[in-house]
Amino acid sequence: MRIKITPCRCTPTEIKLHKLSAMLEIHFDDGSIFELPSEYLRVYTQSAEAVGHGPGQETLQTGKQDVSITDIRPVGNYAIALTFSDGHNSGIYSWDLLYKLGSEFPLLWSNYLEQLSAAGISRKSPLKN
Repeated sequence: MRIKITPCRCTPTEIKLHKLSAMLEIHFDDGSIFELPSEYLRVYTQSAEAVGHGPGQETLQTGKQDVSITDIRPVGNYAIALTFSDGHNSGIYSWDLLYKLGSEFPLLWSNYLEQLSAAGISRKSPLKN
């Protein structure tokens, strides 16, 4: 799901992966702390596989309810790359993207659930071809 990202001018001071709860906890230097579910991060990947190369090419990510993060790799001084249990590993999560996903979690999560509902798909359902 493509989202507009604006600069937050914040950097993480701590990133923790909670494997049992499948949550990524991120502390930013402005005092913000976000706990982001793996499923949420997976469905909001900004990789070309999910959002295409331009508007209107997005693919609704489905069947990700039980996905977890298996690896976190730094990308320069501006992002992390996450590997998920479903094999997805091409998304780069910039500090700006992570901040937006954290600060707008209720709205973005609701939007995702509404899109699933409109498509007649549950969170566990795979995409029908």
